[in-house]
Amino acid sequence: MTRIRNSIAAACLGLLATGAAVSAPGDAAAQDKKHKIFLSMSYIGNDWQAEASNMIKAMAAHPDMAGKVDLQVQVSGPNAQKQIQQINSMVQAGAEAIVVYPISPTALNQVVKNACGKGVVVIAYDAEISEPCAYNVSIDQEEAGRVTAEWLAEKMNGKGNIIAITGVPGTSVDTLRTKAAKAVFSKHPDMKIVAEAPGMWSQAVARTELSKILATQGWDRIDGLWMQVGCFTANQMQLEAGIPEDKLKPCAGEGSNGGRVQMLPAGTAVEGANGAYKPMGAPRISYASPPYSGALALKLAVKKLEGGEIARNTVLPLPVVTSETAKLCAEGTWTEMANGCNVFQPSIVSNPGWFASIFSAETPEVALQAALVGQPEAKK
Repeated sequence: MTRIRNSIAAACLGLLATGAAVSAPGDAAAQDKKHKIFLSMSYIGNDWQAEASNMIKAMAAHPDMAGKVDLQVQVSGPNAQKQIQQINSMVQAGAEAIVVYPISPTALNQVVKNACGKGVVVIAYDAEISEPCAYNVSIDQEEAGRVTAEWLAEKMNGKGNIIAITGVPGTSVDTLRTKAAKAVFSKHPDMKIVAEAPGMWSQAVARTELSKILATQGWDRIDGLWMQVGCFTANQMQLEAGIPEDKLKPCAGEGSNGGRVQMLPAGTAVEGANGAYKPMGAPRISYASPPYSGALALKLAVKKLEGGEIARNTVLPLPVVTSETAKLCAEGTWTEMANGCNVFQPSIVSNPGWFASIFSAETPEVALQAALVGQPEAKK
C-alpha cells in the first residue's frame, strides 16, 4: 500500500495553529443548507491533538457527512479566557453546534450555559466540561490512571523510585489520571515519586523534562516510570545512556505507536524499523484516549441536530495494550484493526509519537488515512 508520511499531518496542524476557520468544501448555496458546526481546540502542541483534529476533519469530509456539515476550526491555545471569547464569537456567528476540547472542566461553564440557552449543542471530547447542559465523549480517565499505576506497582513489586510525567495542567484528563495513579501509589509505602513534571502530552517536552530530572537523579536511582506521554522517549534515552534493551525500566504510559513497536518481542520482523523505533520487548502497559473521540463527538452533534437522542456522557472503552498483547498490523486495514491489531509498521507510521488507538466500530467513516492525513474511509 502507499506509505503516507506524517509530514502532511504536520502541515495540517500548522494550518490549524493560525486559528483560521476551515470549512468543508462546497459552494455558497450548499453551505447554507449545512449545519454550521465549530471545532474549538485548546492546546495543540502534541501528536494526539493533531491526530484528533485530522479525524474530525475526515469525519466532516466523509460522503455521509459532507452534505450536512459546514465545519469551521478555531484554536485558542492553553488560554481559557481566549477559548471563552472564541466560543462567544462562534455563538454570535450562528453556530448550531460546537465540538470542543476544553482547556478546563469548569472555566467554560458560563459561556457553555449561555450557548445552550441559545439552542447550541455543545459537546466536549476527551477532556470534560462540568456544565450540565454540555455533552461529553471520553474514556474513564480515573480508570486510565488507576489501571496503569496498578500495573507499575505489580512490575516494581510494590517498592522503588518513580518518575511521573503528567499531562497538560488544568485539564480534567490530567487531573483525574494523576489523582487516580497517586491514590494507587499511596497504598504502597515503599513506592515513592522522586520527581514529577508536566509533559504536555508531548514526546519532545517529555524528553526535556526527563533530562532535567536525570541531571540530579540518574537512571541508577530510578526503578519505574509513570508517564501520560513519553515512554517511547524514556526508552530511547535509556538506550542512549548505555542501558541494555533487556534492562529497560518498566513504563506505564501512552499509546504511541513508537512505544508499542518497542513492546513487540525483540527480533520481530517489521518494516522501516530503525534506532529506538524497533521491537525490543520493552516492559510496558500502553493506554490511550482514542483520537477518534472528536470525530465521534462531531457525528453525535449531527445526530442531535437532526432530532436524534444522544447520551449526556459517552464513556469510551479504555484501550489497554501490554507487552503480551501487542499485535502488529501488517497493512493497517480496517479489517485488521477490527480483528485486534494495535501496532502499526514503522514504514506506514513514520512518527513514533503517533497514537495507535484509532479503531472504533462506532466511527467506520475514519481510520488510518483519517488519522494520518485527514482523509475519510471510502464509503462502504
